[in-house]
Amino acid sequence: MAMAMATTPEPNLIFDARVLQSEPNIPSQFIWPDHDKPSQDSPELQIPPIDLESFLSGDPLVVSKTTKIVDEACKRHGFFLVVNHGVDLKLIAKAHENMDFFFGMKLLEKQKAQRLVGDHCGYSSSFTGRFSSKLPWKETLSFRFCADDHNINVVQDYFFTKFGEDFRNFGKVYQEYCEAMNNLSLRIMELLGMSLGVGPMFFKSFFEGNDSIMRLNYYPRCQKPELTLGTGPHCDPTSLTILHQDDVCGLQVFVDGQWQSVSPNPDAFVVNIGDTFMALSNGVYKSCLHRAVVNNKLARKSLAFFLSPKMDKVVSPPNNLVSTKNPRIYPDFTWNSLLEFTQKHYRADMKTLDAFSDWLQNQNSMGEYV
Repeated sequence: MAMAMATTPEPNLIFDARVLQSEPNIPSQFIWPDHDKPSQDSPELQIPPIDLESFLSGDPLVVSKTTKIVDEACKRHGFFLVVNHGVDLKLIAKAHENMDFFFGMKLLEKQKAQRLVGDHCGYSSSFTGRFSSKLPWKETLSFRFCADDHNINVVQDYFFTKFGEDFRNFGKVYQEYCEAMNNLSLRIMELLGMSLGVGPMFFKSFFEGNDSIMRLNYYPRCQKPELTLGTGPHCDPTSLTILHQDDVCGLQVFVDGQWQSVSPNPDAFVVNIGDTFMALSNGVYKSCLHRAVVNNKLARKSLAFFLSPKMDKVVSPPNNLVSTKNPRIYPDFTWNSLLEFTQKHYRADMKTLDAFSDWLQNQNSMGEYV
């Protein structure tokens, strides 16, 4: 089986946004193949937002209408918007403000949390330490969130450990933001359970005590935006992504054979299905294929919460999503095994879940435990 393995990185390549954002030319490692380069005229994706507060009110007509909209969207492209979500707007604003501060720091300061090869958390300036071609024009800071009683302040502790006392309040903001995202994601799981016909509690219970990932994304200005991508085409290997954008356009979703833009909406969260949930739904709901483009005028930032189950939780669809007409598509697996696959064996793209399934079956056939 051919796999998108990591290419040997060039040790001297450094992505320092404060320097590169003004350079008239970009390093060749950031230039994408012609078939991946962004077009200048992507249409706007038209999709009705989901009023979560109205859905949770329990009104039968609202519930029926909402589940139908979500069901159609998730079967078609795996993407929808949520408004009236109940998340404190001041908390969202503070999370964005802190993100501005972090990515404005000097490179050496950010590198105190440098992401190590094979790890999924830490600071990353593009993927210069892992890949040598089709590099994304971005910086990220990723950290773990655990919704169990044993890791109550895991986010706050992470920032204190990496950056010291001055970042204690910084970490508190993201601890609170992650807790809000956890609560929101479980409410969305009620909605997905209803839309898939397994009831509101099945997926909500499955993701209680989740072991998730929070990521701050920064896409600097680029003087050659037509040659590169902020993030290449991919489906998230996680279960559910809840994204809040700033006011700069850049997110695109692949729908009906073309890339379509998703304009920022400060009142809405972008929600997309990931590979793990696609497997959990036995392929009924699609993992959303998306990417990010950049521009030469304004930097873009976003907050992404990646809901994932406990590391050892077995991902297996409920019985009523499996039938003779819709047999099992993917083997049972744990989130830990898929995460390890994407960090050590495969560069996440639009075929990650299929590649992982093939790899997993091959490992099992050789008698290896995964």
